[in-house]
Amino acid sequence: MPTKPPPSSTAAAPRASPILSPFCGELRSKKFFMLNSLPTEASHYIDDSDHCWCYVTQQVIGPDGGKVHPERCVAGRGCYRSALADSE
Repeated sequence: MPTKPPPSSTAAAPRASPILSPFCGELRSKKFFMLNSLPTEASHYIDDSDHCWCYVTQQVIGPDGGKVHPERCVAGRGCYRSALADSE
């Protein structure tokens, strides 16, 4: 007589919280594209032009309507996404 496999659980395992990066993963600047590693300081984004933008909006204004800048695009902001989080 064949045996039945045990019933599988339909509840998904809880997802672990991602490690928070120092800056939002959507923050961009010209200098950003010259880096070989994850930015860890505001100076890794900012050059003499002091220009950066949000990858999501492609503007200097983020999805929450706030100005984009390394000092503002940090954990705690409503639209923040860790650079170490999985893409969704």
